Amino acid sequence: MQYIISADGVLSSTLKGPLAPHLASFAEHVSALGYTLDSLQKQVRIAAFFSRWLQRNGIALREVSSGHAQRFLRHCNRRMLVRRGEAAALRRLIEFLLREKVIPAQKVPPARLTAVEHCVQDFESYLRDERVLARATIVNYVPFIREFLQGRFGRERVKLSRLRAGDVVRFVQRQALRLHMRRAKLMTTALRSFLQYTRYRGEASLDLAAAVPAVANWSMTSVPRGIAPDQVRQLLASVDRATPIGRRDYAILLLLARLGVRSGEAASLELDDIDWSLGLLSVRGKGGRRNELPLPADVGKAIAEYLRRGRPPSTSRRVFLRAKAPIRGFIGATGVGAVVQHCIRRAGIKAPTHGAHQFRHGLAAQMLRKGASLSEIGDLLGHRHPQTTMIYTKVDLVALRSLALPWPGSAP
Repeated sequence: MQYIISADGVLSSTLKGPLAPHLASFAEHVSALGYTLDSLQKQVRIAAFFSRWLQRNGIALREVSSGHAQRFLRHCNRRMLVRRGEAAALRRLIEFLLREKVIPAQKVPPARLTAVEHCVQDFESYLRDERVLARATIVNYVPFIREFLQGRFGRERVKLSRLRAGDVVRFVQRQALRLHMRRAKLMTTALRSFLQYTRYRGEASLDLAAAVPAVANWSMTSVPRGIAPDQVRQLLASVDRATPIGRRDYAILLLLARLGVRSGEAASLELDDIDWSLGLLSVRGKGGRRNELPLPADVGKAIAEYLRRGRPPSTSRRVFLRAKAPIRGFIGATGVGAVVQHCIRRAGIKAPTHGAHQFRHGLAAQMLRKGASLSEIGDLLGHRHPQTTMIYTKVDLVALRSLALPWPGSAP
């Protein structure tokens, strides 16, 4: 006899155990995430098995935790009953029960921090509360400082007053050998910030920030690698816009190519960021800054086509969603980067890179060739400093050779 708990959730036996009253809601939750009917039924089934196991072991609803889910999986593993995807289904069930406050929030005992971690956490708080730096900046700074302190003090007590210029120089020299130039410059910036913080705390009498070696700036020595206009046209033409995924990918690629937005800005774009009546797009730039951009007609048309005939049903406000369950917006820039990489490989285009940033470089170079000012380019790309836009004034000598006039008197 089958037991139906929702329009899609079907079990072969009646519900038992402390979770029984909540399985219908769990089924609706899984369905809303976009899982297939087969996957939904499997997830409901493992939840029902887990509920019966809880009953047999005398575990009440308010006692249920992720630890019980792990014990249940070990029990199934001993009996050779664990199937692929069941661990993920149980994690999803526990998250659902916590979110709905069906089970109490789990108290995780605080981990014992090392002396280095204590110092790193204090520095992180300083950056957040005193310097009011963006979260992304803090996330980039902290790993360098952790590695610096770990290399200098190890498991010993951290005494910042014992730091010397030699410690700083040796760390930078070691790191610079293995880091890309941009990461190396970020590392020295993070280190200077930390050493200024040690003086702020009064734990260092020497200005060690001045001892941080400068990393050579080679940022102006090569032409930025931008995708060429004919490659953009070829790439857009290769996308199958008859499918929902194709309509999404086409809209993303067109957005990158026409407006030069960053991959993270495209990923975080929300429905409320589009003003259809005024033809404006509001993107979240670096440091949480908002940048309003004109919405080209072809970009607006592509996004609207995806919203009408490609975007899966979801409560998410993100414009671009994953095509597979769980249906939600991209977690970050890597999702959009993966779309770009996949499309370029599928089209067989020998683009400068497989990343999304090449569209910014390509757009800026094209605008410059058409006579746009650096100020106009910087405004469109959301640059804070004119020096950032100056990179596009580099000259491609190979391209110029074809424009050079012959020297008077030379052979024709």
